[in-house]
Amino acid sequence: MTYNSLFSVVTDEAFVDDTMAQAMAMATAHDAHLDVLCLGVDRSQTGYYYAGASAMVLQETITRAHEESEALEAKVKKLLDGSGIRWASETGVAQLADLGRHVAARARFSDLVVLPRPYGDNCGAELEPVTESALFEGHTPALIVPPKTKPQPTPNRLMIGWNESSEALSAIRAAMPLITAADAVHVVVIDPPQHGPNRSDPGGLVSQYLARHGAKVEIDVLSKTLPRVSDVLLRHADDIKADMLVMGAYGHSRFREAVFGGATRDMLEQSDLPVFMAR
Repeated sequence: MTYNSLFSVVTDEAFVDDTMAQAMAMATAHDAHLDVLCLGVDRSQTGYYYAGASAMVLQETITRAHEESEALEAKVKKLLDGSGIRWASETGVAQLADLGRHVAARARFSDLVVLPRPYGDNCGAELEPVTESALFEGHTPALIVPPKTKPQPTPNRLMIGWNESSEALSAIRAAMPLITAADAVHVVVIDPPQHGPNRSDPGGLVSQYLARHGAKVEIDVLSKTLPRVSDVLLRHADDIKADMLVMGAYGHSRFREAVFGGATRDMLEQSDLPVFMAR
């Protein structure tokens, strides 16, 4: 598998520089084509306008979204012109409740989606549905880029969060070009089960699978000494100086993740590393 077709969505000028830097680095490293959707978001909710709101109010919000999309495309073009990669951009406008349809329709025809981190300071409400739409409706792996991160098109030291789930295995398969190119791959297992077929060799089978693809694999078995799995993973990532984390998205139902949080959301909120996710 190779990444021949990359896709990215930008909805906020504040995140364009970091997202495009990673996307351009990936396109250069993998000789890929990059498509960018510059999406102006109408953040008003249909049905929740104040009494007496007129068609003029509706038109004003749409006009503002159009202006935002054009400003986003101008910034994207300024960054991509002269970059030496093959790229294309388009503008679009969508209401907050409907933007997932536009993202998924394009994401499903790409190999990898490069997106800004959906949680954290100054993150708009549209970033979470954009990420979820790419992963779930578009069925496409996503590389989530934290702010102020050095682009990592081919990470030197890559860490895999392994819990034997189908989501984690999907992420590994989708990230194989990055895994095989890394100088070191750490398969991290936290509190492996005391019962089951893999209890005597946690991470052994997946490490064998990766080694057969030429990956340079190590297994790190850790105890959950901190309250959250994400805390343990991030501390270990810092200890080994990892450049990127690969993990499955949403081990529980999406509803439970939204209500109670979970490793997926915690990781995306806290990580200063690019996070490669698949479902």
